[in-house]
Amino acid sequence: MLGRRRVAVVPVLLTLVLGLWGIRRGEAVWHDEAVTIGLASRDLPGLWQTLGRVDAVHALYYLLMHCLFDAFGTNVLVLRLPSVLAMAAAASGVTVLAVRLAGPRAGLCAGIVFAVLPGVQQYAQEGRSYALVCALVVWATYALVRAVEHGRRGMWTAYAGMLLAACWLHEFAVLALAAHALFVPRARRRTFAVTAVCVVAGLAPLVLVSMRQSSQVDWLDATKPDEYARFSLMAGTALAAAAVAGARRRARTARDGRPIALGLGLFLAPTGLLMLLSLAKPLYLERYVVYGAAGLALLLGVAFDQVLRFGQGGRAGAVVAAVVACAVVVPTALELREPASRSDDMTALAATLRETIRPDDGVIYLSVKRRAWELADPRPVAGVDLARARGPAASHSLYGTEVAPDELRVRMLARHRIVAVASPPGVAVEDDDMARMKRETLAEHFEACGEHRVAGSFITVYARTNHC
Repeated sequence: MLGRRRVAVVPVLLTLVLGLWGIRRGEAVWHDEAVTIGLASRDLPGLWQTLGRVDAVHALYYLLMHCLFDAFGTNVLVLRLPSVLAMAAAASGVTVLAVRLAGPRAGLCAGIVFAVLPGVQQYAQEGRSYALVCALVVWATYALVRAVEHGRRGMWTAYAGMLLAACWLHEFAVLALAAHALFVPRARRRTFAVTAVCVVAGLAPLVLVSMRQSSQVDWLDATKPDEYARFSLMAGTALAAAAVAGARRRARTARDGRPIALGLGLFLAPTGLLMLLSLAKPLYLERYVVYGAAGLALLLGVAFDQVLRFGQGGRAGAVVAAVVACAVVVPTALELREPASRSDDMTALAATLRETIRPDDGVIYLSVKRRAWELADPRPVAGVDLARARGPAASHSLYGTEVAPDELRVRMLARHRIVAVASPPGVAVEDDDMARMKRETLAEHFEACGEHRVAGSFITVYARTNHC
């Protein structure tokens, strides 16, 4: 065990360095992180009431962050540092897993590959639950390997406990069961089935609650062609790595094929299943199954280990592969440290609104999700949010509640200038009676005088016709 810990030092330190590098991102907070700040900063009774209405799927994570904010204050370091530490723990888990299945050198390679993968670097620096889920799934996988080898009840219990904790942080961690089922040998399948049933049963209460809140994911679009293409490319890489790893001289026994079976299963099964489910109802986002990166790292680590066994030619090939990988990864790593690297920037939106809105202006959110800036930055801006009925905290919701459409129309027509905040063109937005009334009133009685584009948001200043 001491040797395994020493091997894991380099991947853990590398993950920590990459996680801490540029962790503030210019203090920019994107939408989901703003939600984390907004909900985790509420008192426990208020948070409990909110989770009964929305976002129950992240309840355990919000409770954890609530405790951390109470202890250390609310800032981007406290927001993101748990994810950095979790990814470091995941890197350690990937390393010891690969050491156990394929040897120390494969473990070191797998841990380093995991640390530098773009998805790992991205979610190591986000104030969301995905890094914690990744760490728990990786260590649950390690416990499963130990349980399969020795059949000890304690290891099966540890496996079930860690995987259930991962599922309570995010439900789609349960898809790891599919990958694990492909790995378990026939002699252990009955025990695995019982354990899997216990995990699913333990998750059932959260599933029942979250199903009542399923409208929260209605904004998701069908999986896009570029997402299929990206997954196909990565799947091809995984299969190529598996082919190289399978060329090992000793890979003639079932035992020596275990890292290939586990790596392929962990990378392909959760993502593939989620994409299939998304054909019926859009559910796929890459971050929901980021723990699949551990499977890819395992395959690449074993493949690098095998290449290094091919003598001087193999070592030269490994060097070339490492140089090419760095050429691909380094620009992405630099980009991930920029505020514009995320889908939106609530901090920049708040700053632009403060510069744009005058005291007598009305403000309209054509997409209510654009109000999320208030969750991260509660300082008020000038002007009046014309549609607001109750704020997020008072209404125990994410974005507050709005008045009736007729009342909002009266309020809009009483203004000479309105600042409208929308999502960028091409992004799915609300299309209910309220949203249509906002757009129609602006089109009929106002004209656009100026526009501001902010990362993930579109601000348009309207004035009465012929009064720009």
